[in-house]
Amino acid sequence: MKTKIPLAGVIAHPVAHSKSPRLHGGWLQEYGITGHYIPMDVHPDDLQGVLETLPKAGFVGVNVTLPHKEAALKLATTVTKRAKRIGAANTLTFRPEGGFDADCTDGEGFIENLRQTAPDWSAAAGPVAVYGAGGAARAVLDALLSAGAPEIRLCNRTRARAEALADIFGPTVQVIDWEKAGDVADGATTLVNTTSLGMQGQPPFDIALDGMHPGALATDLVYIPLETPFLTAARAAGAITVDGLGMLIHQAIPGFQKWFGTRPVVSDATRARMLEA
Repeated sequence: MKTKIPLAGVIAHPVAHSKSPRLHGGWLQEYGITGHYIPMDVHPDDLQGVLETLPKAGFVGVNVTLPHKEAALKLATTVTKRAKRIGAANTLTFRPEGGFDADCTDGEGFIENLRQTAPDWSAAAGPVAVYGAGGAARAVLDALLSAGAPEIRLCNRTRARAEALADIFGPTVQVIDWEKAGDVADGATTLVNTTSLGMQGQPPFDIALDGMHPGALATDLVYIPLETPFLTAARAAGAITVDGLGMLIHQAIPGFQKWFGTRPVVSDATRARMLEA
């Protein structure tokens, strides 16, 4: 009896922009794995039905992204502790007996990107400045706290959203008014932009960063463009900079390993493949 070819994919609405098929497809080819990774545009009204049907068609798991991350968490059979803390899921693994397990690997991808690019970096080295309080910030805050950040200064254009995250993640997270954003970097050893500022088609990031700790690390979750105004300003102020593409790559590793049985290595070739037009 022949073993079924494992299938996985990404569910979004829309999905055409997703780079995940290129990433996973490249790994399947690189490691000689028989399997497929497929983009699927699924309307929110159809999500539950699709997730119930896919395992019957040979799917072993899927990634989910906007607008499905919160809904997928609610539909899951089991949820990891970090996904529960973050309030969203991006990696679903189907169970042989039915249902699926939900995880959120965004925070892991964020940390592993920093560790690979800047091996000497430590979250515990000093204060962390985080700009933005959306869904991505939740994963970043959870990861930074798990990695030992002693103080996180959270600054968002809407203070109430930042305060809601501080209530969830505790007193280590201190909310700073957006009007005082220029003070957030003072003495910071790590700086993270989770906002859309600087992304193609969005306003630039124009907050002063010159008060940061000498040799601080700055990273932007935006990867289009790869060199953002935030990273340019941080480098000019003396920071080590890490772009956001690596987070996208590293967050995909746990799912690929679960679904296809091989843990891929992030190489220069991986990055080059993701940057192809």
